[in-house]
Amino acid sequence: MAGWTPQGPAQRRLRRDQSRGLWVRLHEKGGKQHAMPCHHNLEAYLHEYIDGAGLAKEPKALLFQTYSRATGRLTSNPLPQANAYAMIRRRTKAIGIMTRVGNHTFRATGITAYLKNGGTLERAAQMANHASTRTTQLYDRRSEEVTLNEVERVMI
Repeated sequence: MAGWTPQGPAQRRLRRDQSRGLWVRLHEKGGKQHAMPCHHNLEAYLHEYIDGAGLAKEPKALLFQTYSRATGRLTSNPLPQANAYAMIRRRTKAIGIMTRVGNHTFRATGITAYLKNGGTLERAAQMANHASTRTTQLYDRRSEEVTLNEVERVMI
């Protein structure tokens, strides 16, 4: 749920804690670092990506790297933020999503899903590395959902 900084995506690293599973260390704006355990689905996706990208033998490799079209391999160079956003835009458009999607979309989706599943605002703020729950509330999209019950209140 942490935000992307100019070098954020390229600087994300993983570490394995035998007693607690896989953790991700996020480098955020202002030089802050934030470590969090990975959700089991994220852990599975990351293992698949790491294995597919050939990074398993390089535990200190950057997670997000540029790709060389000439060699067909990752370059070990950090993936710039603009390139990550461009990739997300291409992929969302390819599946028919025309709305601009970015880091705040992912943050809002994660926070909202967590809260819908019974999580607390205080813990969501902690996971998002927010100093205040007021900031976290900006990402809570639960009130934007229109339910069938609400629609049925329309009496014509």
